[in-house]
Amino acid sequence: MKKIFIFMGLFACLFHTSCETKKEEKKEHVAFLVTNPIKKDTTIIKDYVSQIHSIRHIELRALEKGYLKSIFVDEGQHVKKGQPMFQIMPNIYQAELQKAKAESNAAQIELQNTKLLAEGNVVSQNELAMANANLDKANAEVALAQTHLGFTKITAPFDGIMDHLEAREGSLLDEGELLTTLSDNSKMWVYFNVPEAEYLDYITSTDKDVKKEVGLLMANNKPFNQKGIVETIEGEFNSETGNIAFRATFPNPDGILRHGETGSVLMSIPFKDVIIIPQKATFEVLDKTYVFVIDKNNVVKQKEITIGAELPHLFIISKGLSQNDTILLEGIKMVKNNQKIETKFLEPTKVMSELDLYAE
Repeated sequence: MKKIFIFMGLFACLFHTSCETKKEEKKEHVAFLVTNPIKKDTTIIKDYVSQIHSIRHIELRALEKGYLKSIFVDEGQHVKKGQPMFQIMPNIYQAELQKAKAESNAAQIELQNTKLLAEGNVVSQNELAMANANLDKANAEVALAQTHLGFTKITAPFDGIMDHLEAREGSLLDEGELLTTLSDNSKMWVYFNVPEAEYLDYITSTDKDVKKEVGLLMANNKPFNQKGIVETIEGEFNSETGNIAFRATFPNPDGILRHGETGSVLMSIPFKDVIIIPQKATFEVLDKTYVFVIDKNNVVKQKEITIGAELPHLFIISKGLSQNDTILLEGIKMVKNNQKIETKFLEPTKVMSELDLYAE
C-alpha cells in the first residue's frame, strides 16, 4: 500500500513538472505583434473655443429727454432699415420748431425792410449786413429745432433683429437712456484664441496670404451649415494667456447664429512627411511618453518619444522615432525593458487600415 502511495506521488510530481514545462514552452513561444511607423502627409482638425458676434451690434438710445409715447416693434423682431421703432413725445419740440420758424419769418421781413432803406441810403450797409446775419441765425435755429424734433422719432439704422426692450410706453426717458439693442446677423464675426506657436506656424506658412477656410461646431455639437474665412488677426498677444485672437467671418443666411453665442472653430492644419504610430503602441511613465522599440536581436528597448499632434487612435511623432524603427504594437504590459521576445511583423498599412484612421 505504501508503495502505491509513493508511486502515485511520483506520478503527480512528474505530471505537474510536465505541465509547468508545457506552460513555460507555451509562454516562451508567444509571438508579439510589431510594426513600423508610417510616414505620410496628413491633416488634423484643431478646435478652438470661440465667441460669436454680430457683424453690427449697437445700442439704441434716446437722443432727447421726454416721455416714451409709442413703441412700434417687439422683442426679437426683424426690422428693416428706416422702419420706425420708438416715438418720444414730440409736443415740446414741435412748439420749439414753430417758434423758430416764426422768428425766421420775422427776420426775413426785417431784412426786406432794411434792403429798401439801404437802397434809399436811409440806413448804412452795416445795418443791412446785420439784418442778413439775423436771418441766417434764425434759419439755423429752425434747422436745430427740426433736428431735435427728428430725434423724437427713432428708426432702424440698418436691417437687424431687436433684443430686449429696456423701457415701456409712458416711461420718462433721460437723454442717452438705453431703449434696446439691434443686431445685424447677416454675417457673424467669430473670435477664437490661437497659441503663439500655432500662430507662428500659420503666419510663416507658404499659403499665409490665402484666406483660410474654417468650420464651426455649435454648442449642440452639430456643425454649422456654412464655412467661414479667417480675415483678421489682432495686433498683439494677451500677456496672461500667451494667445492671440483670430477673427473668422461666417455668412448666416438662415439666421441660425445670434450675437453672444459660443462654439468651436474647426481649423484644418496640414502636416507634411510626418511619422505616425497607433496610440495603443505608447505608454506613459510620469509625464513622459514611451514606446518599445525592437532591435535587430529581437530585444525590447524602451524609448522616449515626443508627440507633435493627436488624431483619433493615432499620434504624430515629432521626435524619437524614424520610419525604419520596429515598435511593439500589442502586449506592452507583458514585456520588460531588455527582454528578448519572439515577434510577428504586421505591415504598417494593414495596421492603419484596421484603425479608425482620420487622415488624408
